[in-house]
Amino acid sequence: MALQRQVMVKMMGKRDPEQEKESLEWIFAILEEPVPNAPFEDILQDGTVLCRLMNKLSPGIIPKINTSGGQFKMMENINNFLKAIRSYGVPIQDVFQTADLYEKKQLSQVSTTLFALGRATYQHPEWPGPWLGPRPSEENKREFTDEQLAASKTVIGLQAGSNKGATQAGDNTGAQRRVIVGK
Repeated sequence: MALQRQVMVKMMGKRDPEQEKESLEWIFAILEEPVPNAPFEDILQDGTVLCRLMNKLSPGIIPKINTSGGQFKMMENINNFLKAIRSYGVPIQDVFQTADLYEKKQLSQVSTTLFALGRATYQHPEWPGPWLGPRPSEENKREFTDEQLAASKTVIGLQAGSNKGATQAGDNTGAQRRVIVGK
């Protein structure tokens, strides 16, 4: 029992309350509702808020949201949300597992996924905002002339470094390792 408690304390330590708060504020700004006064995990656990969020970002992407029923129906909401965000452009490595939220185990991963969803909204010009998190980087392709490329070959960059003090023997100054063979 003590080990399980230690594991839970460690997992709770990974959570970022500011990130969770920012995620909830973003969600409810999109839903145009006040943020409920409840813990992060309790607000999102049944998946209905997440499904409504996705239907605001991409209308009709989740055709049916279960508002009643048992554990299976609520987990189905979370699964539908996860499928929807994948098709919306969230990379698979940023997607939490259904049990992470429903069983309240890896809640830090849930907020990480919401930030990934927030970044994915930047890829959808039809979405007028609000956004969550920093804007993803964009390609900045550059074209160089043949003269510029030839001129760059004559410059020795600072990355080349220095070989002062290096020897082929690999000797270095300072303490050396001694191997003592016992008799």
